[in-house]
Amino acid sequence: MPDARKIKIILIRQPTLEGAGVHLNRVFGFNEAPTFDPFLMLDDFRSDTPEHYLKGFPWHPHRGIETITYVMKGDVEHGDSLGNKGIISSGDVQWMTAGSGIVHQEMPKGDATGSMHGFQLWANLPASQKMIRPKYRDITACKIPEVRVQNGVRVKVIAGNINGARGPMDDVVIDPEFLDCTVPAGQSFTHKVDPSYTAFIYVIGGKGSTDNKAIENGNLVLFESGDHLSVNASDKPLKFLLLTGKPLKEPVAWRGPIVMNTQEELTIAFQEYQDGTFIKTK
Repeated sequence: MPDARKIKIILIRQPTLEGAGVHLNRVFGFNEAPTFDPFLMLDDFRSDTPEHYLKGFPWHPHRGIETITYVMKGDVEHGDSLGNKGIISSGDVQWMTAGSGIVHQEMPKGDATGSMHGFQLWANLPASQKMIRPKYRDITACKIPEVRVQNGVRVKVIAGNINGARGPMDDVVIDPEFLDCTVPAGQSFTHKVDPSYTAFIYVIGGKGSTDNKAIENGNLVLFESGDHLSVNASDKPLKFLLLTGKPLKEPVAWRGPIVMNTQEELTIAFQEYQDGTFIKTK
């Protein structure tokens, strides 16, 4: 008999300040990270008030992680120590592998109406890849396939493979799925997942249910083990992000923007940043 995933926990986003004073909602982070392995943090930075986001995230370092920024509305200017610079806009994804070290800035600009809607996910890197060469990938909306599955459900495939549509991010060590799902009113969506993988959804619009529990905008559901999960929409369409990934099962040493495996590695990273040797040239 197929094993449907049950709810492990439901989290409600919490307001916080980050960067130079950006108002956002943290969905999960430092305290919850061990439960979400290999994922570390998810921030929801949807706002229609420019004063809440325009101060942005000035130059800062990262090491040992990947940051995935998904923009749904508005523009974000990006620059980094690799020489990359540009703008990610509505529907675009920025997938940055910090690896051995990168320094970058992200400056939200919003759109003509003053809206800036998006999400940033942090994913951990295994010890064997903490110090790999950094990479930056700018994925425009036109490169992200959208497919229709059962019951008229629409799925944008950022990472993973669904009904033969493969997302543009297919070379990531944690083997993630990153799906943007819209379930029509009164319909349901059932999705197969690897039983050993971490799986969660984050509701970004509408109301519905999973495992006989009501869910709505701003709710995150982390699931127990199982080979599939099911989500139902109420009388309006339900929108959510669906994430799965292979747990690393490694120790996590985390301070600010840097995530390593030991406290000694953290100390070295911050000392190198202070000494000007953080960015590796080889």
